[in-house]
Amino acid sequence: MKEPQAASGAAHSIFALPYVRAIAPYLPGKPIEELARELGLDPASIIKLASNENPFGIPDSAQRAIVACASEAGRYPDGNSHALKELLAERLDIAPEWLTIGSGSNDILEMAASALLAPGTSCVYSQYSFAVYAIATQARGARAIVVPAARGLGHDTAAMAAAISPDTKLLYFANPNNPTGTFVEGPELSSFLEQVPARVLVVLDEAYNEYLPPELCYDSLAWVRRFPNVLVCRTFSKAYGLAGLRVGYCIAQPEITELLNRVRMPFNVSAVAQAAACAALRDDAFLRRSYEINRGELLALTSELQALGLDVIPSFANFVLMRVGPAAKVYQELLRRGVIVRPVANYDLPEWLRVTVGLPHENQRFLEALAAALRTVGHATQAAGK
Repeated sequence: MKEPQAASGAAHSIFALPYVRAIAPYLPGKPIEELARELGLDPASIIKLASNENPFGIPDSAQRAIVACASEAGRYPDGNSHALKELLAERLDIAPEWLTIGSGSNDILEMAASALLAPGTSCVYSQYSFAVYAIATQARGARAIVVPAARGLGHDTAAMAAAISPDTKLLYFANPNNPTGTFVEGPELSSFLEQVPARVLVVLDEAYNEYLPPELCYDSLAWVRRFPNVLVCRTFSKAYGLAGLRVGYCIAQPEITELLNRVRMPFNVSAVAQAAACAALRDDAFLRRSYEINRGELLALTSELQALGLDVIPSFANFVLMRVGPAAKVYQELLRRGVIVRPVANYDLPEWLRVTVGLPHENQRFLEALAAALRTVGHATQAAGK
């Protein structure tokens, strides 16, 4: 029997929405296994500092919870994530009805876009902010209002408030921001929220919130209680070490959570992920250890990068953005040495690389590889014409 002919590109275009076809897909950090295959390297010799993962990996407490519930994986999970919501509600001193659980915080970002954006609407976010904001906006055919970054690549809150238009329905604000690591302090952010019209939902993306030093922490849940249009989004992927299980959540007033649940995918978080998140949330010692090692190594890594003559954006997260000049070449040299970092040319930062803060021996290995890579391709400051 003759196989049917594949449809031509022209035929395919009939069925594709033009704004979907124009999306530049999200590019994740290179997996260890992929680099090992490409260069014939031993996977055990490779260090990955590309995706802002917790270098301690998954907590032992979460691993035990996974084993305990593995036998139930043949059944659908609790579609309402009841146990996790109850535990979060107790920890955060809020009602469970104020919570939505997602498959990573990325799922929450997409839910907000699905609920509010469509052709004829707009979404505001800052230049150099998380790539998913642009993807989620474009996938709904909405107009992106990208606000130029402030000096130092951070959010310009005054410009963002001024950029809101009559058709704006959604505003994304990452704090600390990825990929820059920049941070807007509480008083400035509170003042900004007061300027946002009540008809615009503000998604305050706090994926790296647990890495903030105590003196910079603010009560974002007080803003959720005060402003019905504020949603705080968090994740278990970073400080809690559950990146591979995909669990996130958000806090908002019930009118917003009910709206999100209308577009939320059924059974969006597996039973294993829910059990692991509950265990990780109770593991205060693991979270404290994750914060402490990150804080010390972040400061040390920043200092060493500056000693190499590199421009470094002061970071408040678990990664550092550094200007190395010919970033694509430096990145390739690092790969040859078995070190994976993150190029950020897709953020219009072609001279910069982002590196996750690892364990002390991983950071030392990276620094040695970076120094060698810079010698190979020419010192970054010279390449940048300084």
